[in-house]
Amino acid sequence: MKKQNYSYIGITFVLLVFGIIFIPKIISRIQGDQIVDMDRHNLEHAAQKDLDLATIGPAPEFQLTNQRGELLSSASLNGQIYVVEFFFTTCPSVCPIMTQNLLKVQSAFADEPGLSLISITINPTFDTPEVLSDYAKKYGITHPNWHLLTGEQDKIYAIANKGFNLYVGPGAAIDGGFEHSGFFALVDDQGMIRSRFDQYGNPIIYYDGLEAHQVSKLINDISVLLKEKS
Repeated sequence: MKKQNYSYIGITFVLLVFGIIFIPKIISRIQGDQIVDMDRHNLEHAAQKDLDLATIGPAPEFQLTNQRGELLSSASLNGQIYVVEFFFTTCPSVCPIMTQNLLKVQSAFADEPGLSLISITINPTFDTPEVLSDYAKKYGITHPNWHLLTGEQDKIYAIANKGFNLYVGPGAAIDGGFEHSGFFALVDDQGMIRSRFDQYGNPIIYYDGLEAHQVSKLINDISVLLKEKS
């Protein structure tokens, strides 16, 4: 019995020594990781009003018709900062989310004449100016520079796929019959596509129109470009 008691005492002593030596180091490492995570979180969500934006390249030229039946060209947007998306009015999933997120941009810059929002349909056969006008009313699109554009399908697909390198196309297996990216493109007043850099120093190129935190970054970066312009 005494030998067994000595064994328990010995094990207890070893555990106690282990705890004294190693537990503080483990706690220190955990705290260090927490500090790193907190720093990353702060960098991700900090207000970055004056950050530098990457210049990706020139936005493609276009001339299309808006929801009021007016011709709008990329040339007429010279001197304007604008955001471009591709959508279609009968889209059951992605587009309503993108529209709701662009409404946040509309709200943030309701009185800003130097900003335009450009929504280009990828189903122009159905999305006539009248249909686009109804869509605008349905979602509360009121900014005078928010243009919902339609035109010839082959030209629109070229603008998206070749000009912006944002895929659009028919998709029989997709709800709504068309597929497209959920990204927003930001274009400055010189007609250049702009974006912020990621944490590794690479340009993100486009902003995810489905993610609220990306839309917040877009709003911030529009402010940066407006400041550059002024």
